[in-house]
Amino acid sequence: MSVDAARIPPDVSPAEGGARLALVGDWTLSASRRLEQKAQEIVDLGRAANFVTIDLSGVSRLDTAGAWLINRSRRLLAGANVGVALEHARPEHDILLEEAAYRDFAAPARRQVPAILQLLDDVGRGVALGLSEFYRGVAFLGEFVASMGYVATHPRHFRFTSLVVHMELIGFRSAPIIILINLLVGGIVAQQGIFQLLRFGASSYTVSLIGILVLRELGVLLTSIMIAGRSGSAITAEIGSMKMREEIDALRVMGLSVIEVLIAPRVLALVLSLPILTFIADMAALFGGMLVSWGYGGISPAAFASLLKEAIAFHTFMVGVIKAPFMALVIGLVAAMDGLATEGSAESLGRQVTSSVVKSIFMVIVLDGLFAVFFAAIDY
Repeated sequence: MSVDAARIPPDVSPAEGGARLALVGDWTLSASRRLEQKAQEIVDLGRAANFVTIDLSGVSRLDTAGAWLINRSRRLLAGANVGVALEHARPEHDILLEEAAYRDFAAPARRQVPAILQLLDDVGRGVALGLSEFYRGVAFLGEFVASMGYVATHPRHFRFTSLVVHMELIGFRSAPIIILINLLVGGIVAQQGIFQLLRFGASSYTVSLIGILVLRELGVLLTSIMIAGRSGSAITAEIGSMKMREEIDALRVMGLSVIEVLIAPRVLALVLSLPILTFIADMAALFGGMLVSWGYGGISPAAFASLLKEAIAFHTFMVGVIKAPFMALVIGLVAAMDGLATEGSAESLGRQVTSSVVKSIFMVIVLDGLFAVFFAAIDY
């Protein structure tokens, strides 16, 4: 396909001080790179004259891209005080040239704001957004509690099959990675404890360190973070995808409660599964610590069990188990809330999934700190 965008040199009439440019070939998108060059040549040649006539009789094909380039050339020449006229344009070309208008977009004026004011503005916006998210979360918690109250009085409305399915997905299928992570963390804590305490001749206290740290803090905290990253993100993605495909709106049109149908089974599955996973994580971490203590510190399994029994009590174990349902509730509500906040684009879905994971982990750590202060205050 031949494209001879602008016939160069033009036919210039010195007496009239004008130039005549004959355009030939196909001015279409498929030849966009050459058309850009030829359009610039039109402008460069036209600026050397007082008046330019553009002859379109040789143009065989013209689309919106070619029409836009011709209009741009006309506008640039007009801006340089050069008169422009079109000749021999076919009727269909006239329509394209009229519709594919070129216009300049002026850059919006930017106010010069001092850096300190910009920083204060960002901080203020962040605080306002955080308070707004907190208010939205409390409101969503109220909706969830009200819905659970209705389900408790009308148990036939609850979907037990969905609860069992999500307990398998969240609890059973998460167990291998939870065991692996806590096994390794227990071993790392034991190795570092033995290494640091050996210089004081107190390597046996490593067992107390492992038992108290794992049962009260690390077991439930690591498990909650893993569940927030694995299951919390999955819940947000599932509900967000339903929101994008308007399945959420379809449920509301059918008179069904979104919380009862979608959110309650997932949140309750988290609440029931996380204490079980916490127990598994505690056992895995203690087992990892026992192996490392045996191989690295020379503490036999029997001695490890004896020292562990002296170091911990039943309430030490219960501290982590008590925290687990509350952390599961926070993870589930944050994941569901961000899923429902998804808009109609893939970018929004990705942003909400990221926000869900970050906020869930942040809230889990904050909640763990609050529980630590509470249990210390009541000496538990």
